[in-house]
Amino acid sequence: MQLEKANPVNTACWSCGSPLTAARLVCEACGKIQPPSVAASYFEVFGLAGKLHVDLPALERTFYKLSRKLHPDIYARSSSEEQQWSLANTSLLNDAYRTLKSPLPRTEYLLKLEGVQLEDPSHADKQARTPPDLLEEVFELNMQLEEMRMNRNVGEEDLTLRHDLENAKIQFDSQLAAADTELESLFARWDQAVDASDDAQKTNVKEKLTALLDRRRYLRNLVRDVDEALSN
Repeated sequence: MQLEKANPVNTACWSCGSPLTAARLVCEACGKIQPPSVAASYFEVFGLAGKLHVDLPALERTFYKLSRKLHPDIYARSSSEEQQWSLANTSLLNDAYRTLKSPLPRTEYLLKLEGVQLEDPSHADKQARTPPDLLEEVFELNMQLEEMRMNRNVGEEDLTLRHDLENAKIQFDSQLAAADTELESLFARWDQAVDASDDAQKTNVKEKLTALLDRRRYLRNLVRDVDEALSN
């Protein structure tokens, strides 16, 4: 929820005039709730730099602390404007927490902030998105899945085919795990580049993160397809 009168950047408390960061939801000086800032990123809401490693216990503590300060019940007797700000800031806080607490949504969000256009997971042309090193495996898998469907249609069960699909799932699960390990390594490289203000390194890591997320999404879809075939 965003109000039409929301300030693009809040630089001072509307009540006491104390200076504010762009994303301050409550004034630390007087405790007054602030108008929602449409310019605030989810990282700024929690006072974080744009890094990919996040102290999750600290994030959770900040979330519950701010949630208590922003709860609409507190503003039941306040002005209608402050009541609206409470709802808007609570919504912003919840969205920010849901995104930042998990590595993949956090990474996708940061890349979008950096202007990266991520692959649409609903894109119909799957073949165009197939990682080159998986082309042969995906072709074989599609043949096996089609054969499995045909066998099911005529009421037959091929145990050898089931075994092959189970092995394929193991391989794809292993590649997913390897992708997650590589993500952790890229997280560290990104955070180092942020600390060093190294734009060239950030650009390099952004490209690798984007390619790896696309690969991971594709692998996850393959595992899903195999799981569905084996469970039917």
